[in-house]
Amino acid sequence: MLVREWSVELFYQGVKMIPKREIRRKVFHILCGIIFVVLIYFDIINAFVMAVSVLAGLLLSFIYKKIRIPFLHKILVLMDRPRDIKTFPGKGAILYGIGALLVLLFFEKDIAMASIMILALGDSIAPLIGQYGQIRHPLDKKKFLEGSLAGAVAGFLGAWLFVAWYQALIAAAAAMISEGITLKIGSNQLDDNIIMPLVAGVILWLVRVLV
Repeated sequence: MLVREWSVELFYQGVKMIPKREIRRKVFHILCGIIFVVLIYFDIINAFVMAVSVLAGLLLSFIYKKIRIPFLHKILVLMDRPRDIKTFPGKGAILYGIGALLVLLFFEKDIAMASIMILALGDSIAPLIGQYGQIRHPLDKKKFLEGSLAGAVAGFLGAWLFVAWYQALIAAAAAMISEGITLKIGSNQLDDNIIMPLVAGVILWLVRVLV
């Protein structure tokens, strides 16, 4: 009984490690990826539609910094990090759209969908599982290796719906490795929402060409 109570207490302590806002963000992250992929699969959206959506998002973000739009404000308070609301409202969603746009522009449809699934599942599952991790990530001491492995598995399963299993496995592993590396242009850090799908797309294309 004592062991059971101790385990339950540890579980609740672990859950509290990630703020509710971050959990909402990760769930939204997964849902967006799935919705994007479904719409791409049925040819409802393409690179042009995605580009228009990104531009609309950037315009709304700019307007919001000048004028607080009521409905948008409610969404941002629920989903956005406080620092992003001040500096770049809707940053995560906009960069997510840019990542999806880039793989749609540069790669075949199945590669683009697989890359988006790796981003949607891998980047979301990693921190949720990583909060319980014990082994520090060798490339980023703020993260845990268990989270990255879980993200790679989740990304692999999502990508496997659209590409061969070995392609999905290599691409998911490469994308999660890139997630642990801090890349910068000048003083600006490149966002995972852009880096991960691009890395996955490049790896999928290379494997397809070489194998």
